[in-house]
Amino acid sequence: MIKTIQSVPAEAEKWGIFEVGLEGPRKGNPFADVTLQANFTHTDRGEQVGVTGFYDGDGVYRLRFMPHAEGVWAYRTSSNAESLDGIEGTFVCTPACKENHGPVRVRHTFHFAYEDGTPYIPVGTTCYAWTHQGDELEEQTLDTLSNGPFNKMRMCVFPKSYQFNTNEPVYYPYEGSPGEGWDFTRFNPTFFRHIEQKIAELGQLDIEADLILFHAYDRWGFAEMPAEADDFYLQYITARLSAYRNVWWSLANEYDLMRAKTTEDWERFAGIINSHDPYRHLLSIHNCNDFYDHSRPWVTHCSIQRVDIYRTAENTNEWREQYRKPIVIDECAYEGNIDHGWGNITGEEMVRRFWEGAIRGGYVGHGETYLHPDDILWWSKGGKLHGTSPERIGFLRCILEEGLSEGLNPLKSDWDLPCAGIPEQYYLYYFGFNRPSFRHFHMNPGVQYRVDVIDTWNMTIQELPGTFEGSFRIELPGWQYMAVRLRKA
Repeated sequence: MIKTIQSVPAEAEKWGIFEVGLEGPRKGNPFADVTLQANFTHTDRGEQVGVTGFYDGDGVYRLRFMPHAEGVWAYRTSSNAESLDGIEGTFVCTPACKENHGPVRVRHTFHFAYEDGTPYIPVGTTCYAWTHQGDELEEQTLDTLSNGPFNKMRMCVFPKSYQFNTNEPVYYPYEGSPGEGWDFTRFNPTFFRHIEQKIAELGQLDIEADLILFHAYDRWGFAEMPAEADDFYLQYITARLSAYRNVWWSLANEYDLMRAKTTEDWERFAGIINSHDPYRHLLSIHNCNDFYDHSRPWVTHCSIQRVDIYRTAENTNEWREQYRKPIVIDECAYEGNIDHGWGNITGEEMVRRFWEGAIRGGYVGHGETYLHPDDILWWSKGGKLHGTSPERIGFLRCILEEGLSEGLNPLKSDWDLPCAGIPEQYYLYYFGFNRPSFRHFHMNPGVQYRVDVIDTWNMTIQELPGTFEGSFRIELPGWQYMAVRLRKA
């Protein structure tokens, strides 16, 4: 039998995507009937990675591999279809380009870094349904992101049905229609090609795609598929998307609102993801009211929604100690003016929550819900940002990125003034809504510090002349949202 290889590149960069396109059976249901795997072996190191292939429609099957080591890789396919079985080849993995640092991993227990060791500080935002809005609005969203401070995007795979988001999506994930129903054994490749294109475009902007695999806001039946359909979907999407280095997996947004799913279901889903993702991307699950057990070994980091109308970021210290994992408060409420309490905080309060979380060693996420005549709210559809917080969040990101490479960890603090850093090396204090006109600092003698007074709202840094040692007084302007930074001279 002639085996047709549609396309195979000669090389791929480290942490890039090597893709093999093969022509195979079209009859029956290729999604369900045909199995395809490949084993990739580094010819010098002997390392092996197993990859699952997927059907991409029109008789085309694909295998995607993200190489993690330079040099020559050999591969061989296996399949229950003769035309796809036993195909062999090699390619050269070249060095990663300057902007490519690999996938994000947990580092130093509470923080993150790219696989090459470069620190990664998540500064996230949420646009749940932005990939379901059509080309014009999606391009506008990408343009907004290209000029913004965010390096992580929470986004749903399935379309969303909720207030301010009642339009039909451009594509559906399965063959069928809303009126006639869906065939959960036949995916719509156009839908998934569109999703992966947007993931790739986010990657070009150095933005991580935090993919929400399930959610409750649904009118099409995707939230209540039978168990076998859930599992089949997870196997398919991991086969398609695992090779993208900027992918994170979030099992659910507000998992506890999906009443048809049990803890056993979520545990099974996590097992499917980990067994079908050879690169073990970050994996989390997000709550509405009740926390999932973040101590489960498969949970790489805590994805948290606000737990109180006012106070959430202030709990970061407690959650760090409880779970011993990075704390990502993906939803601290949204800057906006809609009728819901979770969607009408001010820009000042959003920035304050970011700083409160950061000074306690965690990471807070952004969202925006300003009313729009066409219901184009950033938190769901993307488009343009209208709030005052993003620029100030970018200012914080700069301070964090030029700070400690191992991440910001809380230090023992005064009752009214939280602090983070490294003793006798680096201290960052945040006053929040307090507004003192001066502050006495009492440091150990023998260490001299340079002192910066930071206005987190007006985005200014005033470096005070000279150095300071022991006990000293710092003059402050007497307004809110100030910070003080001490760095060993």
